[in-house]
Amino acid sequence: MAADLFETYVVTTIAAMLLGHLVLPNYPGATTFPLVLGAASIVASIIGTFFVRKRSSGTIMGALYQGLIVAGLLAAIFFWFATAQEFGSGATLKNGVTISSFGIFICALVGLAVTGAITYITEYYTGTQFPSVRNIAKASVTGHATNIIAGLAVSMQATALPALTIVVGILVAYYYGNLYGIGIAVMSMLSMAGIIVAIDSFGPITDNAGGIAEMADMPESVRAVTDPLDAVGNTTKAVTKGYAIGSAGLAAVVLFASFLQELSDKCAATAGAACATTPIAFNLGDPYVLAGLFIGGLCPYLFGSLSMESVGRAGGAVVEEVRRQFREMPGIMAGTQKPDYGTTVDIVTRAALREMIVPALIPIGVPVLIVILSFFLPNNGGAKMMGGVLVGSIVTGLFLAIAMTSGGGAWDNAKKFIEDGNYGGKGSAAHAAAVTGDTVGDPYKDTAGPAINPMIKVLNIVALLLVGYLVH
Repeated sequence: MAADLFETYVVTTIAAMLLGHLVLPNYPGATTFPLVLGAASIVASIIGTFFVRKRSSGTIMGALYQGLIVAGLLAAIFFWFATAQEFGSGATLKNGVTISSFGIFICALVGLAVTGAITYITEYYTGTQFPSVRNIAKASVTGHATNIIAGLAVSMQATALPALTIVVGILVAYYYGNLYGIGIAVMSMLSMAGIIVAIDSFGPITDNAGGIAEMADMPESVRAVTDPLDAVGNTTKAVTKGYAIGSAGLAAVVLFASFLQELSDKCAATAGAACATTPIAFNLGDPYVLAGLFIGGLCPYLFGSLSMESVGRAGGAVVEEVRRQFREMPGIMAGTQKPDYGTTVDIVTRAALREMIVPALIPIGVPVLIVILSFFLPNNGGAKMMGGVLVGSIVTGLFLAIAMTSGGGAWDNAKKFIEDGNYGGKGSAAHAAAVTGDTVGDPYKDTAGPAINPMIKVLNIVALLLVGYLVH
């Protein structure tokens, strides 16, 4: 659970520390400051969990948000003292730009604001009380195809507001703290991971509770309690994924900035005067940069496609095994034989490991191939192509991941909304169409979408490690 969030947290911390070392080499505190922010928010998140209380007239999400808001306010207070302690009167970047202590604090607040905004936006597109989910449920009345069309429309629409939020966050953070300010903003955003994971854990708990109630043939009164909780759990899972992907987009920007700075330093050290005369520039009119943009842009789509196919193959294998057991063990349906659970668990476990080998090669193999190609390209063409690949993967990966996770959550909750008795309830034609949508949405939100998040960052990290081989 939340493995992508943990990966983003670790990578962002390292990226922000590396960026601080590169752009503020004369300020040791700039390197350790991201760790201070993370430590402060851990304490704030622990305190925030004690404020999760549902009032009689309140909602479940409202109770969870109470803890998030308290944690955010406490973190902001801690950040103020930490910033004043670390930077005092400010700092001067390597490029000569001076940033103030107050400016760095504003950047930290930007991260907290982006966290709150993306959290609410994701809930808007995946919560049963909002129009997006209800429109998908309404479209299910007219069939399976209209359900899929409505779900795809919501998934694409759900990318707009998070992207604009990230754009505003980048611009404000850059204004107050330059590239280092963006690093601080994303670290501030990721520092709230503790309370976000706590909210995320609500999902699988309520999902399993509902499953137990259904398998145990418990009365409808029990399901009447677990089903609404499960619907909220779907929203909390989607909110966490939206938060993780939004922060991953910002983290990738920080990694790319580190890549550019490291590339500039390596160029100066390797080529010397030649680098000063013809520096490596990322011009959109350069064919190497354009080629890299196209290659980077296709990577998330290829990765997402392979992930979806993997889920399809594994799911098909489980279906065939279940059919075999029903065919060869008739006592299962009569209740006189127990199914062979171990075989299906084995199929899923093996598939989870085996099927991800090829997709995992994409973020590692593409930078390596570009490094090999760079030895045959003039004018540092390999370095320019690598930069294009990183930018292309960040842009398309961010949109694709948000679309998949938000769309999948909306499909899931549209089914829950119908199961609550709307549009005919369980067993209706609308419910059958919603089940189809949920079946498509599950690999969208649980596999391909979240996996694009670490793919983008692994691509950036591998490129950063290979910078020394790009300059000739």
